[in-house]
Amino acid sequence: MSQKPILELKHVSKSFGPVNVIDDVSVAVYPGSVQALLGENGAGKSTIIKMMAGVHQPDSGEILIDGQPTKLATTRDAEAHGIATIYQELNLVPSLSVAENIMLGRTPHTGGIVNFSQLREKAQKALDFIGLDVDLDATVGELGLARQQLVEIAKALSMDARLLILDEPTAALTGNEIDQLFRVVDDLKARGVGMVFISHHLDEIARIADSVSVLRDGHFVAEVSADTAEDEFVRLMVGRDIDDRYPRKASAPGGVLLNVDKLSSAGKFRDISLQVRAGEVVGIAGLVGAGRTEVIRAIVGADPYDSGTITVRDKQLRKGDVAAGIRAGIGHVPEDRKNQGLILDASVSDNIGLATLRSSARAGLADRKGQRRRAETVAERLRIRMADSAQLIRNLSGGNQQKAVFGKWVMAESTVLLLDEPTRGVDVGAKVEIYTIINDITAQGGAVLMASSDLPEVLGMSDRVLVMSGGRIAGELDPTATQDDVMSLAVSKER
Repeated sequence: MSQKPILELKHVSKSFGPVNVIDDVSVAVYPGSVQALLGENGAGKSTIIKMMAGVHQPDSGEILIDGQPTKLATTRDAEAHGIATIYQELNLVPSLSVAENIMLGRTPHTGGIVNFSQLREKAQKALDFIGLDVDLDATVGELGLARQQLVEIAKALSMDARLLILDEPTAALTGNEIDQLFRVVDDLKARGVGMVFISHHLDEIARIADSVSVLRDGHFVAEVSADTAEDEFVRLMVGRDIDDRYPRKASAPGGVLLNVDKLSSAGKFRDISLQVRAGEVVGIAGLVGAGRTEVIRAIVGADPYDSGTITVRDKQLRKGDVAAGIRAGIGHVPEDRKNQGLILDASVSDNIGLATLRSSARAGLADRKGQRRRAETVAERLRIRMADSAQLIRNLSGGNQQKAVFGKWVMAESTVLLLDEPTRGVDVGAKVEIYTIINDITAQGGAVLMASSDLPEVLGMSDRVLVMSGGRIAGELDPTATQDDVMSLAVSKER
């Protein structure tokens, strides 16, 4: 390009202790252009964008802004240069209002007193820009994940950024919300804003990016056009071809392991009846707000319900009893792994051993040595990439964190696994590894109930698909159904 980059990383490297996570990588971001970063979890994408955002400083190499060498020692330094970042893990305060979150750190004051009129005006302008209709006074913690994501985007855009970094911005959004976001991106490009875009949904790359930098194991692999074939993206990312993205190995279903009969919860879902048999994967599809997550959480005992029954291997479970569910063989991989599935400041082995800590105790004392040994065996089996089992789990990549959540239930020998968005924020290589775990569970006679907003995933990895609409099951499809068939039921009106 003839124009000068807004920001350029030149031959940067970064190590954390003995681990070299970035080695001699160069990336440039131009005005009015979207630069995509592709790579598996752990490839170094997060470290690259954190250098751009002033969170990390390179050990070697340099950062140039408008062609001038610049040190971004803090996030405020980056913001002062017009760099705004939207991280995959949302940076919102749940107890504050939408307006207060959008203007967080930039609250307008008059005579030392917060100017709420000005605050609301600026926040509303940001919401209007992305077309989000939400009450400014609503508490962010009461919003669903998709709307929280859009509030985070509005917050970044309210800074009048000249360079916007988007880390998995579409992970929690519906098709319509993604379309709206991409319209915003097109508008920003027309205004000369440069963007960095990270996504594991390869179909989004050609739709929104101009060029793509591919990383593998901390090294720069190639910069290619955004219209490069998806199979070539995969080969560059993982260093090999992946012939089957959804390697479901179906087996003849056995007896009913999970039976849900007329489950209802006021305002969330009603009359939910389903069965999952040994050796079977049953998918749950539907739009955001259809009730998928709420049904999953009720079955595992995390949320209460008003009526109906849940039976595992002919044994009826008590309402709201998570421990009884675990004893009956239920495992749960939640939608939000970091807040609901992991203890981030605990080790990998401690996290994998959470579900078996009590059952493996001796004379009331935790079997720490045995737990660690068993966790290491599971981690090796699931190919969790880590320095050792004592490493804090917060320092693993997203894909390896997700495999550790699975590992908790593998170690507990759970026979009924309930999955909610099991591959959200996970790269294509790690996805195939997770699908292999699902196949292993069903091959050993387990049953899987999987809620996913990724339609190719739910169709490709399910033996049957239940489609929810308005808190009810609108219909059942076999895996030969099309995405249009699913959407037709998902948007169907209640009879």
